[in-house]
Formats: sequence, structure tokens, C-alpha cells
Amino acid sequence: MPPVTRKEYAERENMKIAFIGLGNMGGGMAANLVKAGHAVNAFDLSEGALATAKDNGCTPFTDASEAVQDVDAVVSMLPNGGIVKSVYEGNVIGKAPAGAVLLDCSTIDVATAKEVIAQAEAAGYDMVDAPVSGGIAAANGGTLTFMVGGTEKAFARAEEVLQAMGKAVIHAGDAGAGQTAKICNNMLLAISMIGTAEAMKMAEKLGLDPQKFYEISSQSSGYCWSLNAYTPLPGVGVESPADKDYQSGFATGLMLKDLKLAMEAAETADASTPLGRHAKELYEQFAEDNAGLDFSAIIKSL
Repeated sequence: MPPVTRKEYAERENMKIAFIGLGNMGGGMAANLVKAGHAVNAFDLSEGALATAKDNGCTPFTDASEAVQDVDAVVSMLPNGGIVKSVYEGNVIGKAPAGAVLLDCSTIDVATAKEVIAQAEAAGYDMVDAPVSGGIAAANGGTLTFMVGGTEKAFARAEEVLQAMGKAVIHAGDAGAGQTAKICNNMLLAISMIGTAEAMKMAEKLGLDPQKFYEISSQSSGYCWSLNAYTPLPGVGVESPADKDYQSGFATGLMLKDLKLAMEAAETADASTPLGRHAKELYEQFAEDNAGLDFSAIIKSL
């Protein structure tokens, strides 16, 4: 199936969408749905988040079950698998219209994603797991990458919603495949960031100007996203959270959450992940006092 262009998307009939979970990521995503012309029912436990959503053109709800009534789609962005399961079992499945498509964009464990989708499908819904890559800036800018798990039919329906919030929407496979792609990708990112940080600090301690190291490695075999697009040392390379005292971007606590999910999945699949395991240990140590800093701040521990 060819990708939907922005022009084709803009010409489609607008939908009524319930958005559950308006945190750092969800708030911007819901706002982009409004910008695309959709009517958005917004739910969150935070009054501040609801107020912001209202300012962005959403209709705020204080009851998730009411927010999902008479909608064409339900999108959720929630902290963990337990909450996702609770919300879908208690407030979405059987409450949203049977014809609505359900999209969970949270990053959760693969087993729970499959379980919730199976429950939704048994009740007659199309549902996908669609975790994201890109961070807060991409959520606000509508440039997220979505990795989607579900049937071909569910993906085709979900794609119409996701196009308004992202630059890329990729069908990863059956239910749970989106979560698998997300945790494997972020395990690779964590390992890569630690390696980048080690190399930059070692070069600096050996007397090499960090900017010169960046100029050389970013154009040679050391080329990688962590170095080229997200340089962890302030004042070197491209502008990144490092230049803002690591106060923005992807929090260390969230990276640790994803690494824990990755290690749980690796154990169930009997997959050997020695570097992933060590990355989790390093981020556990660093997160004790720095959970709110961007994950690239781990360079401070070196």
C-alpha cells in the first residue's frame, strides 16, 4: 500500500477522535489532530492538561467513558501497560462505538499490548499498538515516527489518524510488533548514546578538541544518530538538549523504562542482550539522581 500524501490526507473527511492521556507527548499530538481538522474529545486526570487542550481547540472531558462516546477513533498515550489495560477494559471497550478504530500510542510491554488488542478484537473493534519515536519536539511539530502493530485492515484505518501527527507511519507487523520495534530501537539508542559519550569524553581527556573529534567521527565510521543528530556534549556539533543543560528531550527515566521493557522481552524470547543489559544497569545508576534529565546527560557520569 503506497503511503498517504499530506494532500490526500487533507482531502479526507474529518473525524471525531477521543484522545486519552495529555502529557508531554499526548498534549501536542492531540493539538495536531485539531490542526488537521478533526474534532477531538480530550481526557486527562490533570486539570492543567485539560485546560491546555481546551486552549488548543479540544473539547475537555473529565470522564474517559464519556469522551469515547460517538467517536470514530480513540487514541491513547499513557504511562504504562497496567494503566493501558485498565483504561481500555474500563473506559473504552464496550463504551466507544463498535465501528471505532482504537490506537494505543503508549510504550508498554509486548504481552499487554497483545492482550488488550485481543480483547478489543473479540469485542468487534479494529485496534493497533502504535508507539512513537521522536520526542516532545516531534510530538508538538507533528513529525513523529509511528511503528504500528495490527492487522492490515486495522493499520489502514489507523493510518488515517496517525498521518496528522507524524512524518512516517510504518506497519511493523501483527499485534505487538509496534512495541517490539520500539523497545528494540530504544535499546539500540541507549547503547549507541553510551558509546558516543564514552568516545567523546575519552577523546577530550586525551587532549583532542571535542569539536574536532565531532567533525572527524561524524564524517567517518563513527557516524551515528547519537553523535550526528543528538550530540551529548554542550557546545559541540548540532544543537541538542546538551546545550539546554539537558533539560529537554527524552528523559532518562523514560529511557530506563524502555530498557526494562526490552530486558523483560529479551528474557521471554531467550534473546542474548549483554550490551542492552549493561546499558540498563548504567541508566539505573544514573537515574537515581537524574531521572528528569535528558538521557544524553549520562555523559555526566563519565
